[in-house]
Amino acid sequence: MSASQAFLADRARAIKPSPSMAAKARVDQLRAQGRDIVDFTVGEPDLPTPAHIVRAGMEALRGGDIRYTASVGSRPLLEAIRLKFQRENGLDFGLDELIVGAGAKQLIHTALSATVQAGDEVIIPAPYWVSYPDMVLVNDGTPVTVPCPEVDGFKLTPQALERAITPRSKWLLLNTPGNPAGAMYDADELRALARVLDRHPHVWLMTDEIYEHLAYGGARHVSPVAAAPSLADRALVINGVSKSYAMTGWRLGYAAGPKMLIQAMAALISQSTSCVSAVSQAAARVALTADQGCVAEMARLYGERRDRIVALLNAVPGLRCQAPQGAFYVYPAVEGLLGRRAPDGRVLGSDLDVVMYLLDVAGVAALDGSAYGLSPYLRLSFATSMAQIEEGCRRIHEACARLS
Repeated sequence: MSASQAFLADRARAIKPSPSMAAKARVDQLRAQGRDIVDFTVGEPDLPTPAHIVRAGMEALRGGDIRYTASVGSRPLLEAIRLKFQRENGLDFGLDELIVGAGAKQLIHTALSATVQAGDEVIIPAPYWVSYPDMVLVNDGTPVTVPCPEVDGFKLTPQALERAITPRSKWLLLNTPGNPAGAMYDADELRALARVLDRHPHVWLMTDEIYEHLAYGGARHVSPVAAAPSLADRALVINGVSKSYAMTGWRLGYAAGPKMLIQAMAALISQSTSCVSAVSQAAARVALTADQGCVAEMARLYGERRDRIVALLNAVPGLRCQAPQGAFYVYPAVEGLLGRRAPDGRVLGSDLDVVMYLLDVAGVAALDGSAYGLSPYLRLSFATSMAQIEEGCRRIHEACARLS
């Protein structure tokens, strides 16, 4: 270890950069070199923020709504969030049980910072969003990943949860609808998991519900706390406006949970970012309270893209792709490509090898399942145009046909 590396804290050396952001940087680099790349890596809507939400942000600027707010968020936004939970999730929180952050990501990280100490374990079903384990590590905790195979719909079973719990377990971190596989838990499945947690009252539940409005084929999001009210006094519900309202760059998430935890999170935020941009808060209030037709239209459009990309990928020899119930990703299995030989002689031995082959030969950027804790799979985002989906899948088909 060099002297400069030794200067860094152990927690900084323990984590790695986000694979999604690293992939985006690689795509940008290749495009700068003149390569034509079809990019399926980025997990953000390709659609613009709806015009009425943009106008709300502009009106806030013109009206002088540019000051600090309370660290938990402005009261008008907190009231809008409270009504949202009542209207859409059947959950009732006090204003002192709500908090706003610079994205759902900050709130997950802050909740872990407020609760996790060295030796504490956080149970993370795999495949998982890439940031979960590293956020646990940076807070001195131990991520305990639980494989959730395709045969189980990429979902955590009560039996697997029971086996993962130890006296050191602090949280179960549950993502529904899920990134990367689009898995969604129905009410019965959530109640079955809750019965396990009821037997282990030292384990809290953190639910990441950022994709709740993006559900397809008759699937409907159920908030775990609504399905299992017995967990309400030890649960934190995470959500935000990034995905459903195409507001990723506005950086605004929100959370609901016990007052004691919210107060601790607010104290940490007060010493880091102080508060979320007042302009973003004003826009988010309108997003949550105005007509929700724009959300339904986005979900309809993504549903069409989902159906098309699943059909095209299942037509590629060596790939197998389940239709996701929610979010905007597919997670095709590539085991049928492993052991195959590329025209240049290289043998594809892993899903990462498949990713690099598709990037080099086809100019298609995807992410490997190993980054998400479950191989051999790829993650492709269909939050892109139908033309890009068609072209990207055509290239994948041609590249796979060249394997021997």
